[in-house]
Amino acid sequence: MFSKDQYQLLDFGDGRRLERFGEYILDRPSLAAEGVARQKSELWDSAHAAYIKRSDNDGGWHSANQMPLSWKIKHENWDLELKLTDFGHVGVFPEQSGNWDWMTRQLKASSDTLKILNLFAYTGGATLAAASHSAEVVHVDSAQNSVLWARRNTVSSGLTGEAIRWITEDSRKFATRELKRGNKYHGVVMDPPSYGHGPKGEVWKIQQDLDELLDLCMELTKHDRRFILISCHTEGYVPAELEQKLQRALGSSSDGTFESGGLAIRSEDGRPLPSGVAVRWCKEM
Repeated sequence: MFSKDQYQLLDFGDGRRLERFGEYILDRPSLAAEGVARQKSELWDSAHAAYIKRSDNDGGWHSANQMPLSWKIKHENWDLELKLTDFGHVGVFPEQSGNWDWMTRQLKASSDTLKILNLFAYTGGATLAAASHSAEVVHVDSAQNSVLWARRNTVSSGLTGEAIRWITEDSRKFATRELKRGNKYHGVVMDPPSYGHGPKGEVWKIQQDLDELLDLCMELTKHDRRFILISCHTEGYVPAELEQKLQRALGSSSDGTFESGGLAIRSEDGRPLPSGVAVRWCKEM
């Protein structure tokens, strides 16, 4: 998890969340905070910037002149570059830090060099976690700006000498090609969006396409599968449904340990803010 000097959820409520990333405090929308009362009203005026939505697909930052163009926080001994984006994101989903820690434990438990496929890889948190523990990583995202952002994180973290392959492509198309090429992996990490487009207009819809992608990933790892990690933030998805999908894809080779549940960030007063769901499977050692 992030240390308190790097990230804190200070408060949430009334459809918003107040977070400190390093030295900067941000006020952002949060569907999970709808219908919840704020507990520390006095803190909200300390925000350096607030993201205000004008419509479902439009919004902007207020008071952003108080902010630098970019800044960094750390997880373990590697850097994550943050900046205010037009969509209200900053370059990291803090709830994923627990998944990175889980993946690190799987890597440390192996005496082999593992090859990991990171799909929908965004700015590379899972890539950094894997590479910093001697894994070979293939980092795939359809957005070139996200891949470039992840590469900057790698440079800043001193991991440029590690075995990372950078791919800007539709995740499903890439997995299909890897299977045809006979490439193999020991583990897969993915955080698929509800809806998206590949660089050549390929349409992704999680409700329609996740099962096919899972089948491809099972084929890519069937020779020596060590772990699978899936998370998502799609409204309506519950952990049991995601685990069922992974169990179906694994089929008779599902012997191993499953963990599934909701992702959450805890505020300073201990309240959990729901932040998606995840299912994790690892081979029994």
